Order: sequence, then C-alpha cells, then structure tokens
Amino acid sequence: MTKQEKVDFVINTLNELYPEIPIPLDHKDPYTLLVAVLLSAQCTDVRVNQITPLLFAKADNPYDMIKMSVEEIKEIIRPCGLSPMKSKGIHGLSHILIDKHNGEVPKSFEALEALPAVGHKTASVVMSQAFGVPAFPVDTHIHRLMYRWNLTNGKNLAQTEKDAKRLFPKETWNDLHLQIIWYGREYSPARGWDLDKDIITKTIGRSTVLKEYEKLKKKN
Repeated sequence: MTKQEKVDFVINTLNELYPEIPIPLDHKDPYTLLVAVLLSAQCTDVRVNQITPLLFAKADNPYDMIKMSVEEIKEIIRPCGLSPMKSKGIHGLSHILIDKHNGEVPKSFEALEALPAVGHKTASVVMSQAFGVPAFPVDTHIHRLMYRWNLTNGKNLAQTEKDAKRLFPKETWNDLHLQIIWYGREYSPARGWDLDKDIITKTIGRSTVLKEYEKLKKKN
C-alpha cells in the first residue's frame, strides 16, 4: 500500500465504523468544554463526566466560578487528579476570561494557550469541538495508533500532530481525531490488544509492531 492508500483506508474504515461520532466529554458550551478538557489531563473521560456535573451545579460560567475559592474547586475535582494545579487553573482562567474577554472563551489558539493550565491540546479540542475550527488534538490513543499505522515516527505528540495534519485532508480533522480516539479505545488499546479485531493495524500496521505483537501472543 502507498501512504495515500493507507490514509484513504483509515478514513474509509473509520467513517464506516463511526458515522455518528459521540463527543467524549459532556458539556453545554465553550466554557464548560474548556473546563472539562482541562480536567481530563491524566484522567479518564468517564471520571471527568462524573465530576463536572457536581462542579457545574455550583458554577458553570466564569462569573460564578470566581465566587468559589480555589480550595472549594479543588475539593470537588479531587477525584480527577492533579487537583491543586487544575483548581488554580480553572479559577485563574475564569478571572482572565472576565477581565480580558468579557466572560467569553476566546476563539483563537493564541488567546486560549495564554490561559492558565491550557496547553496546545486543550486549545485544539476547544477550537475544534466548540468553534468548528479545523484542529487535530493528539492524545495518547492517536499517538499510539499513528505509530502503529506507520504514519508517524512516534517521537513525540507534536510530531504526531504535524504528521497527521500533513497526511489527512483538513476537512476531515475535526471528525477524524475523535474517530481515532474511539477506535483506539475499542479496537487498538495499549493493553489487552487483539490484533484480529484491529482491522486497520492488521492491514497497514508497521512490520515491527506486528512482529512484536506476535512475540507477545506466543509468550501468553
């Protein structure tokens, strides 16, 4: 297969598997999405979706959020992990949204990444899912699969994002990054991986990955 044929195979397969694409994090607007994505760092989406209703019942906008103390926010979001950093980030960015952006989440990468605790991936998710701006947020699932599929060298998340944007048409990015995440969870996980179910890797995967899988399978 040529690289273009591999790209086409990925797009077509994912469109067949996920014609309707669920949004992993529950939210109702750009602000609640921003907070949910921030909370998802080193935490599962399932856990975040359990915690955000508790937080948003008290404050689902920056004006109400700054009425809470950092300590109050920390206690609510503690199950998500990294609560000291995340609580300061949520409180701090809420102040900045009010002071600099009229209480609204800004619609630019630069402004988003200037907010406390908001990195490039978080900004990319918000730009993509809240505002429909083409972006390709790379999480561990996408990073793992792009390497397994021999579409990146896997050196780091930044390189994987660069390769994904170079290979896949811009108009597919917003759907595709979500489709790859769901595929990674369901068919190509880091643990308990069954290659027979992972049709994409089985078809286009790099030889070293396939050989390593066979070695592990024999050991087990």
